[in-house]
Amino acid sequence: MGGTIARLAEQGHDVLLLDMTNGEPTPFGDPATREKEAEAARLILSPEGGREVRRVCIDLPNRYVEHTIEARHAVAGVIRAHQAEIIFTPYPEDAHPDHRATTRIVEDARFDAKLTKVDMPAPPPMTGSSLSEIGPPVYPKWLFYYYATHLRWVADPSFVFDITGLVERKLDAVRAYHTQFVLPEKNRKVIDWVEAAATYFGSRIGTSAGEPFFTKEPVGLGSLSGLVG
Repeated sequence: MGGTIARLAEQGHDVLLLDMTNGEPTPFGDPATREKEAEAARLILSPEGGREVRRVCIDLPNRYVEHTIEARHAVAGVIRAHQAEIIFTPYPEDAHPDHRATTRIVEDARFDAKLTKVDMPAPPPMTGSSLSEIGPPVYPKWLFYYYATHLRWVADPSFVFDITGLVERKLDAVRAYHTQFVLPEKNRKVIDWVEAAATYFGSRIGTSAGEPFFTKEPVGLGSLSGLVG
């Protein structure tokens, strides 16, 4: 959803990226390199001269992410610190155990973040911001799912976000993870897949590029003036 992140940031939204893990170990990476890659991607998605996209990592163990109270509360602490109104999390149907666990954690953390008389841990320092204090209980109004599945499966989205003009920035943000999508020859084709998906989903709404999302809750419309295509 890199194009959507860039568009929302351009529109002035306060966007925070939450990394659940540092992504390591991988064949070509290491924690320090992955940190630099994530920072490069964050800056690519941030609007020039506007409010920067922020980022925080709660550093759960990569390949061993589990749906636990501790993990839920770590995410709930970030939600409270950011006072999040909208959350995006991976679509739950996936072959990747960490992705499935992350979605469960985030779904429950959304609920946990509103609980009174329950202390949540303060998040680590956020890149692009000094914010690290816990705010009051909050229940984010919306939770949307983006598609990042390892299954050979085609998304059936609830809505598609127009990312016209942002595809190259989206792809540059992916390429910023050099050890993951440039150095490993077998992963370079992911860039082509991502670009093709943007074109396809854009065609579904009559634009040049789009990103698909799913929701379990109905989205309300006040008018039809915002519809594209």
